[in-house]
Amino acid sequence: MGKLFILLSLYSFSVFAAENEVALTIRDHRFEPAEVRVPAGQKIKLIVHNQDTTPEEFKSHELNREKLIAPGAKVNIFIGPLNPGRYPFFGEFHEKTARGTVIAE
Repeated sequence: MGKLFILLSLYSFSVFAAENEVALTIRDHRFEPAEVRVPAGQKIKLIVHNQDTTPEEFKSHELNREKLIAPGAKVNIFIGPLNPGRYPFFGEFHEKTARGTVIAE
């Protein structure tokens, strides 16, 4: 019985962790998707994959985050817990095209 409880607890944790991950891709100097919705009040892991051949910097004043992402690299950026609202972010090296928003609901 004890082993079953431990296994169910571990399974619940892994499902919870996967639900709080959001994948972002940088391609052609744009974030895809450009808008992501996340649950308010929870910590979120953004997994950002830069598929361009040049570096990009994920930056958000509202999220208080700044992270350099090498070409071809993936990085994890933890945000939250967030209050309900809109949190813009951008790529500092391609600010005109690399734009996005996290929407906490």
